[in-house]
Amino acid sequence: MDSPCLKAAILIISDTAHATPIADKTIPLLTNVIAEEGDGHWTVEKRCIIPDDEDEIKWKIEEWCDNEAPVNLIITSGGTGFAVKDRTPEAISPLIQRHAPGLVHGMLAASLQVTPFAMMSRPVAGVRNKTLIITLPGSPKGAKENLQAILKLLPHACQQVAGADSRSLHAGGVTKLEEDARVGRQPFMDLRHHHSHDHSHSTAQGAHGHAVPRAHTSASDRPISNDPQAGPTRRHRDSPYPMVSVEEATKLVSDHALPLKVTSVPVNPSLVGYVLAESLTARENVPAFRASIVDGYAIVASEGTRGKKGVFPVVSVSHAAPGEVQPLKMGQVARITTGAPLPPGATSVVMVEDTILRSMTENGKEEKEIEILTDAIKPNENVREVGSDIRAGEVLLERGDRITAVGGELGLLTSVGQREVVVYKKPTVGILSTGDEIIQHDRPGPLRLGEVRDCNRPTVKAAVQSWGYEVKDLGIAKDTPGALENTLRDALRSVDVIVTTGGVSMGELDLLKPTIERSLGGTIHFGRVAMKPGKPTTFATIPFKSNEGNDEYRLIFSLPGNPASAIVTLHLFVLPSLNYTSGRGNRGLPKMTVVLDEDIQCADKRAEYHRASVGVGITGKLHATSTGGQRSSRVGSLKAANALLCLPPGHEVLKKGQTVEALLMGQIE
Repeated sequence: MDSPCLKAAILIISDTAHATPIADKTIPLLTNVIAEEGDGHWTVEKRCIIPDDEDEIKWKIEEWCDNEAPVNLIITSGGTGFAVKDRTPEAISPLIQRHAPGLVHGMLAASLQVTPFAMMSRPVAGVRNKTLIITLPGSPKGAKENLQAILKLLPHACQQVAGADSRSLHAGGVTKLEEDARVGRQPFMDLRHHHSHDHSHSTAQGAHGHAVPRAHTSASDRPISNDPQAGPTRRHRDSPYPMVSVEEATKLVSDHALPLKVTSVPVNPSLVGYVLAESLTARENVPAFRASIVDGYAIVASEGTRGKKGVFPVVSVSHAAPGEVQPLKMGQVARITTGAPLPPGATSVVMVEDTILRSMTENGKEEKEIEILTDAIKPNENVREVGSDIRAGEVLLERGDRITAVGGELGLLTSVGQREVVVYKKPTVGILSTGDEIIQHDRPGPLRLGEVRDCNRPTVKAAVQSWGYEVKDLGIAKDTPGALENTLRDALRSVDVIVTTGGVSMGELDLLKPTIERSLGGTIHFGRVAMKPGKPTTFATIPFKSNEGNDEYRLIFSLPGNPASAIVTLHLFVLPSLNYTSGRGNRGLPKMTVVLDEDIQCADKRAEYHRASVGVGITGKLHATSTGGQRSSRVGSLKAANALLCLPPGHEVLKKGQTVEALLMGQIE
């Protein structure tokens, strides 16, 4: 039986999304699920984002339900956890007239197949008047999985809620209902306990004509990392993660960048590196008074005439310091220094070079009279007019302008008395090394068999700090699931981006991917990249509930443990993401063309990023020299490297004198 087109509404409950609606990913995601998997039964008529406030939640639900043309389905996302501000169940439960525990069970059962943390969700579902209300988790991934688990059955439920004849709906029995909903019974076995007892309720379900809900998540939505509890005999022998190109990986990083946030900061040298989130206008004129641009003498020249030659008394002195200056009359001059205010009545300044001293005071310490040697001084000559540098009200700096260490932007702000500015917040970066074999780089004494000094953490820390970002040292995590999980959980509360090195390959103790997916409920967007070095590079997002109860997420870049791989992938993937989040746009390393000073062998089916030293040749062109052996574990390949040569896949030999593209990592000496 074909169902009529049903009206759905999506309600996002989140302080964060309400403050920055453009950053919300859940509305487009759920809208897409309904469009693609709803079999044409639905139109999404209403979409709204509200804060975590019980009264606002109630008002919106009542507005959508209690009218002459209510929607058939309301889907909420957010506020179903255990944080203090999670009040969605408390707001909606009193509004429900008939609860739907079967739908709640179906969502939880499907989610528990993905992560045990599904037990931390408190969903409710039920009917108010002629509208079915369902609450989903706040994370986009969790909301999508829960909706997919029940979506096929919702048209049948909504038709009954709207008053359709139940007898005619169930005329074909449960088999017909399953066919109409495009669900079957066999997949539901995944939701039952896997032991010898029979927990089937098929008889009762058949009598009532209802199908049991099942998960509609695809295999790609579920964890595909190794299960650390399964042991080495059951680990993957080939990576389950598809190989993506560098371009695809870069786009995925861009698509999941952290949303922009703004903050106010004082105007001082620590402002360098920030990007303005608001345009600024000058609050006052610069200069604020008519000022001399030379050392000399202020004079009075009549309108339309020039200053006259002759001997004139020096009646006052104007220095470049605050204070009162007495008016100047025709036939008088005042000694003045560069930058000092002109006395009232003065029209021009004659340079000291165009004068001679005629007489001094009795004590010989001051000028009494001077002679002006030229009559070519025009009105306003050698005078800096009020607002001639900066006029009050003019745009001083635009939104998106970066405050640089050169000093120009900071000089503009301080010259007009700007005390603070609104900027994009810069993310805080946590840096973690992993591995039982890793020890502090400065631990005294010789190495024991198998020990490796930690060179990644200091190197990565130095690079990130040089880009202008705050770094938190997360130390070294051991290769045990609990230790790694606890370290990452603690880091989620203090940093925005986590950069790890090691633990992302195929070994039984490479635990980062399983910890991200299975323990933290994260989503791995890529786990392998077609590049050399850096093939196992992994990028993921982890849902996170802030101390204020807001639904957020954190980024985690898990870089390979080999030093060259870690530094190359840090520059290619982490840098653009940090730049975007701080308002600088998706700017990565600048690309340029260089001339090879030696033959270089391309030796891999993957694109290679060859460490090189780039300098300016005698012709003014940029020339590149390899840093030597390019094995990913060879730290020496980074010595003196300020660029990465972009070598194509294949086995071609690039000859001396050929040009190639290079990504500049450091300054050109």
